[in-house]
Amino acid sequence: MSHETDTPSTSTDIGAFCRAVEAHLCRVNGGHLVRIVGPAFELVAGWAREGMPLRVALHGVDRTVARLTAKGPRRRPIRIEFCEADVRDAAEQWRRAVGVRAAASAPPAGSPTEEAAEPSSARLPSLPKHLERVLLRLSALGATSDLSPALAAAIAATIRDVDACLDTSRGARREARTALLERLIVIDGQLTEAALAALSALERRELLDQVQRELSPFRGQMPPAAFRDAEHALLGELARRHFSLPQVRLDG
Repeated sequence: MSHETDTPSTSTDIGAFCRAVEAHLCRVNGGHLVRIVGPAFELVAGWAREGMPLRVALHGVDRTVARLTAKGPRRRPIRIEFCEADVRDAAEQWRRAVGVRAAASAPPAGSPTEEAAEPSSARLPSLPKHLERVLLRLSALGATSDLSPALAAAIAATIRDVDACLDTSRGARREARTALLERLIVIDGQLTEAALAALSALERRELLDQVQRELSPFRGQMPPAAFRDAEHALLGELARRHFSLPQVRLDG
């Protein structure tokens, strides 16, 4: 097996990745500069070497900031080490959604856990609460956004389907819950396909370029058919995010 196959970072500028994370950390800390050097640099460089997309790493940082800010005012800026659990959680969700594996996912020994040992997935929402949030976001989007008639119709159909699932989700256990989760996967796929169909030619091209950037580190690790599936899955995720559509399925 070639070195390029073993090392996703061959197409990643590690220095640029670390600088982008440092700049983002500065912004979310209200302009307070928190340098990414020494062990912190090695931590973030490790994310880049794994092929973690930059936007996913930044999303993980945002999760930590939102969670810690919700606890009240902070006297000290948030260090990148405290974001590791949320960053890895966000990356794992991305990998599951797209269907790729990490080159290495174990956190380095001795990494700080003082405030980071609470990744957001540690308390997954209940199925009814998840569906209520999906309905709220879809209803707000349908009421305020200038959508194509086809996408607006798809959103309306999704609202009806999710509302029906909500009625049966309360108290659903074992087989009934599993059946609901499988139904949500189907509904999520239908909404995602509607989002893909609603993209303009330019929007689709831009998202395809982003797909290539994010998945290129993994091309040598995956069979061609699996890589094509990953491309389609990531394109669908990006199309859904482009229109601010919520994820209907419930992972985990």
